Amino acid sequence: MLDLIFSILDLFTNFVWSYLAIIAIVIVGVYFTVKSRAFQIRKFPAIVSTFFSFLKRRDYNAVGVHPLKAFFASLGGAIGMGNVIVICAAIQLGGPGAALWLWVTGLLGMLLQYAEVYIGIKYRVKNKSGSYDGGPMYFLRKAFRFRWIAIVASVLLCVYGAEVLVFSELTRTFVVNWHLNRYVVVAILLTLILAAGLGGVRRVGELSSAMIPVFVAIFLGMSLWIIFANIQAIPGVFALIFKSAFTGHAPLGGFAGATWLMAMGNGAARGCYSGDIGIGYSSVIHAETSTQRPGRQASLAIFGIFLDTFVICTLSVLVILVTGVWSEPIEMGSMVQAALSHHFPHMQFFMPILFFLLGFTTLTAYFCFGLKAAKYLSPRFGAPIYAIYSSVTMAAFAFIDSTYALIVMTLSGGLLLLINVSAMFKLRHEIRFELEE
Repeated sequence: MLDLIFSILDLFTNFVWSYLAIIAIVIVGVYFTVKSRAFQIRKFPAIVSTFFSFLKRRDYNAVGVHPLKAFFASLGGAIGMGNVIVICAAIQLGGPGAALWLWVTGLLGMLLQYAEVYIGIKYRVKNKSGSYDGGPMYFLRKAFRFRWIAIVASVLLCVYGAEVLVFSELTRTFVVNWHLNRYVVVAILLTLILAAGLGGVRRVGELSSAMIPVFVAIFLGMSLWIIFANIQAIPGVFALIFKSAFTGHAPLGGFAGATWLMAMGNGAARGCYSGDIGIGYSSVIHAETSTQRPGRQASLAIFGIFLDTFVICTLSVLVILVTGVWSEPIEMGSMVQAALSHHFPHMQFFMPILFFLLGFTTLTAYFCFGLKAAKYLSPRFGAPIYAIYSSVTMAAFAFIDSTYALIVMTLSGGLLLLINVSAMFKLRHEIRFELEE
């Protein structure tokens, strides 16, 4: 029965992404690119400079959190296990051509993310804890007359906030590699997530700013080592990516083969999931920034997509392609580990640590924004109900096939993207592409 239900959901998910979400991304993404005169490319050096200007300033003591803490809290949800697991699923299901659509989605998604954060800050409200509440729940009320749309989006954000895929894969990594008891792992992870997530965006930002640079440095070094060791294969890899993006890919080894439509749909879906493009997550987190300049904070979202998609995801793709593991019958959560094992010994001991650096920041960040969505639905009972719901849901998915978790996250993300992108387009005249000084 469970297989039948998820088979139907999977068909609906493929329809949402292949025929609706990708069209929305392209139309609105191209519109914003033209309107802003390719702001994400033209102003990228200035965006990087803005990041470092925030890094130097310490005088943000007003309402809200430091801009960089909001940025790292948002990045904590984006740069996670999705970069090394879900992206592998995109290649496994859609073929190497999915990588091209991942990059296209990232380039257009930069401005979708900018727009989402911009209006999230513009329509935020002060809360009783000395910070701000913002995100889809608030800008949807400005875009549409019907309050039920914001309620539906909040429910979907609660579903999306219980990050069942990352929790399932992180649990599996410890159980498989370190042979730990699954019940013990689940209990420890849930305790840590609740303790960190209940501390809000400020605590999540502190954790992410400490853990993410460590992961990026380690993963960057290991990936570049493998890429340079197989440098002669790189031209062929890029040729394969561009060819299969438009022609599909025939079956090879354990790989089932894919059409170009599957490549496009999987690349777009996994790219949006990995970078949280159009989901609403980033606007909820960035809305707590203490800065009063929406454009400057929103520009950090562009820098975040660059790090997420064009650095970490691209490294994951190249590593599994140059080593050839993408076409082998390997579970998606083990593909990068198998690729790294070609050059680095004892990855079964090291990988759980690496995944923990990724997974824990993602899980706490998602829990934090899911909690804010729950509080919007019910200021009094939302928080305790959501804590129970997310704990039960994540624990349950840790004991079933992770493919089911992928379907839940991808479908809820696709529906959120359709709702939020519609609001962004409706409020398009309220969005200014600028870096205010």
